[in-house]
Amino acid sequence: MNVEDLKLYLVTNHDDNVERFLKTIENAIKGGVTIVQLREKTGDSGELYNLALKVKEITDKYDIPLIIDDRIDIMLAVDCAGIHIGQSDMPCDVARKLVGNNKIIGVSAHNIEEALKAQEDGADYLGCGAIYPTLTKKNPNRVSKECLKQISDAVDIPVVAIGGIKIENAQELENTGIAGLCVVSAIMDSDNPKKVSEKLLEISKNIK
Repeated sequence: MNVEDLKLYLVTNHDDNVERFLKTIENAIKGGVTIVQLREKTGDSGELYNLALKVKEITDKYDIPLIIDDRIDIMLAVDCAGIHIGQSDMPCDVARKLVGNNKIIGVSAHNIEEALKAQEDGADYLGCGAIYPTLTKKNPNRVSKECLKQISDAVDIPVVAIGGIKIENAQELENTGIAGLCVVSAIMDSDNPKKVSEKLLEISKNIK
């Protein structure tokens, strides 16, 4: 995959207002989001399939990769760019056999051991966090900035930081070796997702 695609990684949160949800995603992309992950933990398969189709219309319009969280069936049905899996989801090596070599697989990792295992099993990138306190996950595993750098140094695949990242604290991730910032609430809950995305992308481009 293109590492530049990971500069500003938007992960969606749930919104019952689909029109507002889609508009937020499109405005975020206009502001500079480089990749989108559709993450829905509720609802049935039909609802998720239809929502994924609508999101993919937007991401295709701007030539932005769309990643589906966890659900390989939905990713394949909608022909998205790839899948993101956590440590409690399907193993990465099994997922790779199912999706083939032409799809992106991202894996959540919280320590060096998980990171190296994901790389060995065929992951294309790692999502590491939570770096800061976040409300989007219950009792999230925390990853220190020191651990984030250790993971980045230990693997050959790109690493993105996730968890409570916003304009006010993003620059603190300088010198951690990450490829990009992964953001949920700071963009999805913003009244101006385009402007927030512009600022976060500028910060991300200056982080090494």
